[in-house]
Amino acid sequence: MLALPVGERPRERLIASGPDRLSDTELLAVVLGTGTKGNPVNQLAEELLSMLDRQGNVVDPHDLMRLHGMGKSKAAQIAAAIEFARRRLVPGAKKISYPADILPLVAHFGDRNQEHFLCLSLNGAHEVMRLRVVSIGLLNRTVVHPREVFADPLQDRAAAVVVAHNHPSGNVEPSKEDREVTTRLKEAGETLGVPLLDHVVFSTKGYYSFLEHGEL
Repeated sequence: MLALPVGERPRERLIASGPDRLSDTELLAVVLGTGTKGNPVNQLAEELLSMLDRQGNVVDPHDLMRLHGMGKSKAAQIAAAIEFARRRLVPGAKKISYPADILPLVAHFGDRNQEHFLCLSLNGAHEVMRLRVVSIGLLNRTVVHPREVFADPLQDRAAAVVVAHNHPSGNVEPSKEDREVTTRLKEAGETLGVPLLDHVVFSTKGYYSFLEHGEL
């Protein structure tokens, strides 16, 4: 990170252009501040982001300390920052009434260079309980199985789910595989009593809702 020109370093870019212009990894690098000799801050930020994706932004400081270069101080700093953001943003109060309502919650995945398949657990009032990354694929291909999608929502005692995934290409038109996955998830949700309300394909350029297009 120190080898980067000053104008390309995350902290300097944040000051010059604002935090909304930084990627998730860059934002975490700013919060972390420094890495270690064996694990530079940008690499540590990528590993941390991967952990947060898998765990739905719910972290235990002891889990954080398993990352190389993450000591007690940094782990406490990250855990405190995430908890503060959770309390201030109150994601559970976000009610999903229309497909576009999920976009602010998933938009930061729009510029990822791999497909991220996401699942939102909703309560009976259709408020978001948890957002998790179910799988990460290679570019425009990802394989999703119903058991992977519904395992955590069942533990959440979710009343319904919404799934979404990004298209790195920018084209939000669903593929044949996207439609097949949607059909399997709809059938599984009906069997489990946790209905699939929508499947949203999105990018930095827009979104496609299966519900809005009459496909759910």
